[in-house]
Amino acid sequence: MCAKGQTLRRYRDEERASALALSREIGIAKAAAKTGIPKGTLSYWRFADKRTGAAGTEAAPKAAPSKPTAEVAAVAAPSVKRVARVYTPSQKAQALETLAKHGPAEASRRLGISRFSLHEWKRKHDRATAQGTSDSPLAGSDEDPASKRDHRILDEWKKYPGLGPSQIRNQLRRESFKVSVRTVRMVMEEHGYVTPKVRRVESHDQRYEAVRPNQLWHMDFLQRHINKQKISVLFLVDDFSRYIPGFAVWDEDRSEAVFECFESAVARHGRPESVMSDGGAAFWSWRGVSRFTRLLEEMGIDQIIAKVPQHNGKVEVLNANVQKELFNQERFFDLGEALTRLRAWVSFYNLRRTHHALGGLLVPADRYFGRSSEVLAHIEAGGSPGGIGEPISLGERQLDLLRVASRGGKVEVLLMGERIWPQSPL
Repeated sequence: MCAKGQTLRRYRDEERASALALSREIGIAKAAAKTGIPKGTLSYWRFADKRTGAAGTEAAPKAAPSKPTAEVAAVAAPSVKRVARVYTPSQKAQALETLAKHGPAEASRRLGISRFSLHEWKRKHDRATAQGTSDSPLAGSDEDPASKRDHRILDEWKKYPGLGPSQIRNQLRRESFKVSVRTVRMVMEEHGYVTPKVRRVESHDQRYEAVRPNQLWHMDFLQRHINKQKISVLFLVDDFSRYIPGFAVWDEDRSEAVFECFESAVARHGRPESVMSDGGAAFWSWRGVSRFTRLLEEMGIDQIIAKVPQHNGKVEVLNANVQKELFNQERFFDLGEALTRLRAWVSFYNLRRTHHALGGLLVPADRYFGRSSEVLAHIEAGGSPGGIGEPISLGERQLDLLRVASRGGKVEVLLMGERIWPQSPL
């Protein structure tokens, strides 16, 4: 750094080469006095020239150049990162055979393995053999753990392409496979994953959560287009568990969709204590009383109107997730196929998809049906929580197509539950 009031002098390549050649002939001090170039600059040039291998064939003078600073040395000689080599159990076994046949020095020279590593492997193997344990370095599979891990991550991502790295990590953690979010992100990015650009909007910081199932339900419509046809998807979300008790697909935001979806959900899961929605015409009437409000009054359910979308944020997040994980990932042939895939996604969301707001290990059904403690105990024990407290899926149910039974001492033949022999008298 030049002193105050001085300007930084710049040198041409010809001046630098000439000064370097002169410093090799008469030394740095005399060359500096003759050329007017500072001795520190000449020392740095000589050092950098030597490190890059660009110096001439002339012998360097006996007078050593001035010692460069640590910053100059770091720039001129970048450090090379050394990566430890990983050996498979079969390679370690071959190395120990070479060690026993030729000795440590010759085995190290032939294999390129340090004698310390060879002695350490032999010591661990002898100890495991004497004690009868399985911690020998020669035990295990030759399969690369990193490759196995990557395949596990990619298989999970292939099953659920709409999930991000943290969600994939949570899905694997639920199956007792531990991996970091950073590792999952690196593997996914190597295979084409692009981090979505999310614009965060500052909103209220007043967070709330119900304390029991069915204390508060959220309702909202989501508009999409299926083959240029507009559809409206209505979701009900339980605030406590994020469980979806019901949904409906209609062509518009109609009150009939609200009635159908809400009454079906109440018949299956019971009445909620309160319902939150926006001020849409299907939920609320600014003049008079809407049909849905009358229904809630008859059932004794409180109605809450969200003044801003953030107050109804849990269902807004659900709308964003279903678009990212379903509607943006697949193309549907018609509305029937869209409804079928949506029904399957809701089942996956309730029973299989882990939720960040539930700790990353639980799914909405775990908290809604009160089985969180049992599921967490299975996960901590290294087991799979799939199916705990759930009804048998349709694909796993057994159906008696043809059955022979005895009723009142008489033999009957039933086909899919209906008697086909003997025929009933008219």
